[in-house]
Amino acid sequence: MTELTPEEIELAKKHRILERLKDRLADREEEMADLRAELEQFEARYKMEVGRLYADLDDIEALIAEEEYKLVPDDEEIKKKAEELRRRAEESAANSEAAEDFKFDPTPEARKAYHNLARIIHPDLALDPKEKEKRHGLMAKLNEAYSAGDQKQLNKLFEDFKNSPDIVKGISVGDDLVRAIRQIAQVAARLIELKDEKSKAETSELFVLRGKVNEEFGEGRDLLRHMAERTKTAIQKSGRRLANLKNVNEAAEEYVKERYDMDISDFR
Repeated sequence: MTELTPEEIELAKKHRILERLKDRLADREEEMADLRAELEQFEARYKMEVGRLYADLDDIEALIAEEEYKLVPDDEEIKKKAEELRRRAEESAANSEAAEDFKFDPTPEARKAYHNLARIIHPDLALDPKEKEKRHGLMAKLNEAYSAGDQKQLNKLFEDFKNSPDIVKGISVGDDLVRAIRQIAQVAARLIELKDEKSKAETSELFVLRGKVNEEFGEGRDLLRHMAERTKTAIQKSGRRLANLKNVNEAAEEYVKERYDMDISDFR
């Protein structure tokens, strides 16, 4: 039996470490993919149930300010307020565009395919810059397919890369040892990045709101529905105020037209 060289012994140790880190990295990538998809799903629901109502309310508030400005066209403060509210209304409208409603519920097969593929194609396992860039593209496709629950695409990505020559190792023990050391360092760095990303996600307003919604739901209350109803009430009140202001402006226009045969809008 041939005795192993010190380099070969060290390489075997590094490979065992790398294999454990690969599994941990695949787990963390899958965990973050789940969290991203779940937050996207919640955000879509929030926009559909509440966000669009806030956009409607902002639009009405902008219209109210514009009607108020008609009453006192020389007031620069009211003019600035009307312009600011109009900008906010436009931003709210853009942010509340309806997102496709989907349910993120990956199958065990999808999870397995994701884990296996993430384990072998992860960008931080590549040493060559071009190969790393290529793997970033593959990882993006993997996350997209996983979030969409596209099992067929997951399987295809796995089979395509499994048979790729890009993952063939070199024949030199020294090269393999350097490669393993660098891969371990890269994977460790990526694990830190994922930890930071998770921490930021879990302190985001969206995550906190989702937690409150889930907590309320567990106690038999629908927080988003309550927020939506409260916003609808505010819309109704603002709508009545807007109608009253319009009536005042219309009455003023009619009075000036009848009394002086002039169009008041010419002076605004």
